Amino acid sequence: MSTPAAKKFEIPVWLQPDGAPLSCREKIKVLNENLEEIREMAQDALEDGILMGCDEGQLREVLADLVGSLQNPYRDRKS
Repeated sequence: MSTPAAKKFEIPVWLQPDGAPLSCREKIKVLNENLEEIREMAQDALEDGILMGCDEGQLREVLADLVGSLQNPYRDRKS
């Protein structure tokens, strides 16, 4: 398994389902804070795994799979 090169993470412009940018500053602040917490936890998990002898590529793959497995509990909710 090859190890992918790490790329710089940039906070996105948050979009509504219709593609328009989210405009509520408080919502944007919460989303950004949540994303930073997740990034820090994922970074810690990656570093711990590497220090314990895990393959970096596999760790990155597992983290990506974890995100891919998240489910939207509001899928059937009417807007």
